[in-house]
Amino acid sequence: MPHLEKSTYAPSLLFKNAHFNTIYRVGFGNSNGNYSRERVELTDGDFIDLDFSSVSSKKVTILIHGLEGSSNSTYIVSLSKVLNENGYDAVAMNLRGCSGEPNRLFCSYHSGRTQDLHEIVQYIRLNHAYDEINIVGFSLGGNLTLKYVGEDARTYINTAIAVSVPCDLTSSSVALNKFSNKIYLLRFLKTLKEKTFQKLDQFPDSFLTEEAILAVKNFRNFDDLYTGPANGFENADDYYLKNSCKQFIQSIDVNSLLINALDDPFLTPDCFPIEEAKNHSKFHLETPKYGGHVGFVSHLNISKLLWCEHRILSFLKNGI
Repeated sequence: MPHLEKSTYAPSLLFKNAHFNTIYRVGFGNSNGNYSRERVELTDGDFIDLDFSSVSSKKVTILIHGLEGSSNSTYIVSLSKVLNENGYDAVAMNLRGCSGEPNRLFCSYHSGRTQDLHEIVQYIRLNHAYDEINIVGFSLGGNLTLKYVGEDARTYINTAIAVSVPCDLTSSSVALNKFSNKIYLLRFLKTLKEKTFQKLDQFPDSFLTEEAILAVKNFRNFDDLYTGPANGFENADDYYLKNSCKQFIQSIDVNSLLINALDDPFLTPDCFPIEEAKNHSKFHLETPKYGGHVGFVSHLNISKLLWCEHRILSFLKNGI
């Protein structure tokens, strides 16, 4: 499928600034979803909370948030509303430990934990009478989405869409250490450290120590200390290598779309799988010139001109 270089996203002058676009979406979007919650007990003894926004449709879209997000992330709430208005049920998947309650086990959610997504898809298939199941993932959730549909040909998924995805986790972790991205790094590390201190309280005999957590200065430090070892990987490098979705794109057998803005401050050239798209029958890549990271805002009134939401809706309906 083609690499769609000429995107229809055309923001006003303010939103041609990647950082303004990224921050504005977080700071001024609606973060109050109207949900009905269901808890799914996982096979390993942990749980995941699903937040449904239903209009009694036969079509449902699973929404997966990014790093340290939740069902109340502004982009999830906004997309849920647009989907409902256009005849789709939406179910926001709160990854482990992201629904307001710590998960039970020592492990955590991460960029490649597709077994959790598989269990959620099976739960929805068995417990809800939907004729069509789609997935939309943002950032980390987008990496999870593309990895999932690339590694399992029996996903029962109609359409997969990913937005602002660090397709190469190694290079993206380096990009986030840039001085220009320090505000994002500090924000993420604050809540990640808080959750890791919770793990230390839950599991005082684990390898975690207060000193080691406090010494974390960047994502590689954090993934070396906790994400990698806690989830069965040797270290950060092993975790990045095995979970970057780019290597799974060639095996995708579901109609799929990736939207990555060229000015996304979290991404590097390695995060734009152009060659993979050119030689693929079902994978579409769209690279707007602007958009920031999970931004794509067009107007100061964020409820107007929701380009990303309607681009997602168009692909769900038309497949292109």
